[in-house]
Amino acid sequence: MPIQVTCPKCFKRFQVSDKFAGKTGPCPNCKNQIKVPEASEEVVIHAPDDGAPKDRSGQSVLKPLKREETDVTKRGLIFTGLSVVLAIGAAIVCRAIYPESGPPVWLLATGALLVAPPLLWAGYGFVRDSELAPYVGSDLRNRVFALSVILAALWLIYAFIPSYVLDLDLANEMSYLVFGVVFSVMVAIGATASMIVFELEFSEGLAHAGLYLIVSMILAVISGVTLATAG
Repeated sequence: MPIQVTCPKCFKRFQVSDKFAGKTGPCPNCKNQIKVPEASEEVVIHAPDDGAPKDRSGQSVLKPLKREETDVTKRGLIFTGLSVVLAIGAAIVCRAIYPESGPPVWLLATGALLVAPPLLWAGYGFVRDSELAPYVGSDLRNRVFALSVILAALWLIYAFIPSYVLDLDLANEMSYLVFGVVFSVMVAIGATASMIVFELEFSEGLAHAGLYLIVSMILAVISGVTLATAG
């Protein structure tokens, strides 16, 4: 077994045969005379015992498990892209069908719920911690659907709270400033919900929930909904 040697003068590291153990010879780099350490003087660092069964040579008989990375974004981006295109088309159709009054509440609620899963599915692929194993399969689907319901329900804050607090007949009678405050509250609650459901940091949850809320707001405007007034 080769012996590791380090020259004390030039610090060159090299290996020599164990038959030269304890002998003195020149360093191949600087020619300084150095003594090869005895084999017994070598320090061998052993890895901690993993508790797995071993063969006669001390090697583990179990094959190491390879971590399989699940790329959520590639699969989700196609699905999300198609969903957003369809949602924009549906919003344009709604604007054409309801040019004066805007889409009915039930249709807006349905759209808010349907657009959430693809956005949250793809968004999770961007904001999740790549150092941690991702949620996959039914676990991922259940979390996406649960968060979709929560975030879609946040629009109830816009629909009802200002009417009660500000004594407005319709939610869209609020000013842009008030709408900004209400929307900020919705985003903060959504970020907290995303943190809890997907175990994210607050900044990641903010991006995750914000993606859905901003896109759904844009779709509402495209469909002809007036969210606030200048007054």
